[in-house]
Amino acid sequence: MFETTQLNRRNQRIERSMGILYLIMTLMLILPVLLILGLLVYKGAGHLTWEFLSTDPKNGMTAGGIFPALIGTIALVVCALIASVPIGVAAAVYLSEFAPDNWFTRIINLAIINLAGVPSIVHALHGLGAFVLFFKMGTSILAASLTLAIATLPMVIVATRESLQAVPHAFREACWNMGATRWQTIRKVVLPNSVSGILTGVILEVSRTAGETAPIMFTGAAFFLPFLPESLLDQTMALSLHLFVISTQVPGVPEHMPFTVALTLIAIVLFMNALSIGFRIWLRGKKKW
Repeated sequence: MFETTQLNRRNQRIERSMGILYLIMTLMLILPVLLILGLLVYKGAGHLTWEFLSTDPKNGMTAGGIFPALIGTIALVVCALIASVPIGVAAAVYLSEFAPDNWFTRIINLAIINLAGVPSIVHALHGLGAFVLFFKMGTSILAASLTLAIATLPMVIVATRESLQAVPHAFREACWNMGATRWQTIRKVVLPNSVSGILTGVILEVSRTAGETAPIMFTGAAFFLPFLPESLLDQTMALSLHLFVISTQVPGVPEHMPFTVALTLIAIVLFMNALSIGFRIWLRGKKKW
């Protein structure tokens, strides 16, 4: 029977100390989020009614609901996903499956990393110059969605590429030995087994897109527009900008309203993320490996 040595006891103390340290760091990250959510629920949940969600703003946004901003936020998120996901997946497939390791692909990877670190206001100015002025889309849902798509494109590319690389190489070799081409292998084997990872990028994109304010402020979001847009070339209200406006620009707003709008925005993000996570879990359950 082995006796515990002094070195073993010392290592156990260090291990327990590091476990406590990491627990404290985790709680320091989680507790502020819980406190913020608790404050939003305490201040705003009692006023989150169907009437608030389904009516237009009134009396200069000091009364009424958030229906135009709610629909506008959903439209911006959906259009940004439609624009960014196909391009991001295609770029990830090229970088993971086709691109050689040379200076060109290294420049592309560097550009993706730099794009992920660009401040939101820079994306806003780029969207204003490129989509609003150069392509003459005007301040519209389309211009704002394309701006958001570019801002969130690195998330989709990185998540998709990591998911593609996680597929065992033996799957590819088995397909090639059966006479399948590289594209057939990617389309029939690699991509279907990577969908759950691609959805991870989509989840991150939804979270960021719904909360962005600066990119849409210059490209498509309206300060006050108490009716729904008729096409993608019209302006729209958005919850993130609406929250900023009623919190800082409009006098006489009821105390509860900013909290209720913030709670609604978080609820939308959580709901859309829950749908993506549920779909991802269902796809993972269908895997055979």
